[in-house]
Amino acid sequence: MDASSIYQDTLPLSSDALLARLDDWGLAYRYYEHPPLRTVEDSKAIEDQLMVPGENALRIKNLYLRDKKKRNYLVTLEQDREIDLKALGGALGVGNLSFGSADRLLENLGIRPGAVSPMAMITGVPQGVRFFMDRAAQQAEVIYMHPLVNDRTIAMARGDLLTFLDRIGCEITWLD
Repeated sequence: MDASSIYQDTLPLSSDALLARLDDWGLAYRYYEHPPLRTVEDSKAIEDQLMVPGENALRIKNLYLRDKKKRNYLVTLEQDREIDLKALGGALGVGNLSFGSADRLLENLGIRPGAVSPMAMITGVPQGVRFFMDRAAQQAEVIYMHPLVNDRTIAMARGDLLTFLDRIGCEITWLD
């Protein structure tokens, strides 16, 4: 199965249910549908269709990582930020990191590869996943991310994203 909305009903929480919850909580977002985006390069190919001119927006990439002690991490970074996993492990104080498998991604974040997003912390928090976010997000007005599937994108004001994360009990560790 791919990470598109066609298979959202096989996830612990569907994209539709997540969006309904955001609506119920009064958290605003702009919603876009598009072909499945699997990589930063895929996203860059369509971002002009989504972006609002003059908007101070953060476009992100997300890494699902594990350490040797089998602890799980979601790391959200500005999409063009270079990353060295060894240096990142040291910065996080967790040692060596590696990418988590597709099965563990589904188990711990409730999503499939290609749909990794801060929104997945709604499943990740109860699973003990730790969340790290690029400090660049603190300067952005709007953050673009997938709502648990990779053929949809939402643009959410930073304050609403932070409210969402607080509402689900997600602590953020900011990365410089």
